[in-house]
This record gives sequence, structure tokens and C-alpha cells, in this order.
Amino acid sequence: MEVKNERLKEQLIRISGVNPRKCMKCGKCSASCPSYDEMEYHPHQFVSMVESGNIDPLMNSESLYKCLTCFACVDRCPRNVEPAKLVEAVRLMVIRQQGRNRLTPDDIPALIDDELPQQAIVSALRKYTR
Repeated sequence: MEVKNERLKEQLIRISGVNPRKCMKCGKCSASCPSYDEMEYHPHQFVSMVESGNIDPLMNSESLYKCLTCFACVDRCPRNVEPAKLVEAVRLMVIRQQGRNRLTPDDIPALIDDELPQQAIVSALRKYTR
């Protein structure tokens, strides 16, 4: 079980680009969060739980969907930890586990629109085929 958590932790850090060890646990991120009262786990707790490898409760938490991704926590962090990016990475992991992030080449013709740049379609295909 511990190996799985370590693997999830490494994957989260890679996806988000955030180093949770930089957090000094000052709580400024949570103090500036407009969704603080709605969240089960607050931004500083997300960082702490990722750092300790306690990922499963985060993946099952409604807090993932309460985060507004307003990046107020990112602006307030004195160490540039960027908790919102960790929340986004956990959301993405949940979506990937549910299998809802897949796009096949057969799906593309339905997406083509005269106003949609081709680059957007190619980017989506690259992102959602992993």
C-alpha cells in the first residue's frame, strides 16, 4: 500500500510541478481561500497530505470540487508552493482513474468547427490520449 501512495505522490508532484516540501505551514494559503468554509481539506492540508503521501483521502474528497481554482492561495504563498496546482493535479488523477480523459482519433470529426483552431484539437488529442 505504501508503494502505491509513494507512486501517487511522485505522479502528483510531476503533474503539478509543485514541491510540497517547500511549504512552511504558515496557513496564508488557507486564510486567503474564498472556499475555505466549504472545503473538507484546506489548501495547506492538501500540501501537507501530498507531502506525507496521504493521497487517497484527497482523491475521495469533495474539496476537490469546492476549490474555485482562483489561485488566491498561490498569490499569498511566501514560498511559491502553489497549492491550487496540487488540487488540479489531484482532480486530473481522479478523472484519469475514472477513464473520462480519453479522446480517440474517431472523436475528432465531431469536434471540428470553422472557428476552432487546429492547434486546439491537436493539443486535446495529445493531452487526452495519455
